[in-house]
Amino acid sequence: MTSITLLAQTGGFGDILQDTATTFGFHWKLFLSQCVSFAIVAFLLQRFAYKPIITVLEERRRRIEEGLANAEKIKRELAEAEKRYQEILSNANAEATKMIEEARASASTVAERRTQQAISEAEGIIAKAREATQLEHDRMLLTLKQEVGRLVIDTTSKVTGKVLTPEDQRRISEETAQQVAA
Repeated sequence: MTSITLLAQTGGFGDILQDTATTFGFHWKLFLSQCVSFAIVAFLLQRFAYKPIITVLEERRRRIEEGLANAEKIKRELAEAEKRYQEILSNANAEATKMIEEARASASTVAERRTQQAISEAEGIIAKAREATQLEHDRMLLTLKQEVGRLVIDTTSKVTGKVLTPEDQRRISEETAQQVAA
């Protein structure tokens, strides 16, 4: 037998539902109150929980998209900055090389001038030293002549045993000076 035939024989579909509902403890009033309670809770959740959560999630998704867009923009700017950095660095290297070459040329010129100046200063110092040496030599020679003359006069006066007059001292001094100079 089919289920339709069985329904017809037992008195209808409504009776079967009622028997099933009674068997399982189903009550229409309780079911409707639970449906209304569920609808109220679903509405409250939708209004006060799901909507704010969805809004926060949407805002977060938007911020993430903005962050990704900014990251891509920063990546492009960084690549451009790196390119500019390399250009500036190569220009600076070229400029530095040029300045070094100019400095070397200037340094060699300055070194040549300094060398010439040092040579002329050294020659001047040598000339002054020679002049000072000559003056010192002349002064020492004069002192030597005077000292030798004094020693000769002292020795002569002691050997001869007589007191020499100023005229004798001058004559002996001149003779001694001539002999020392020769």
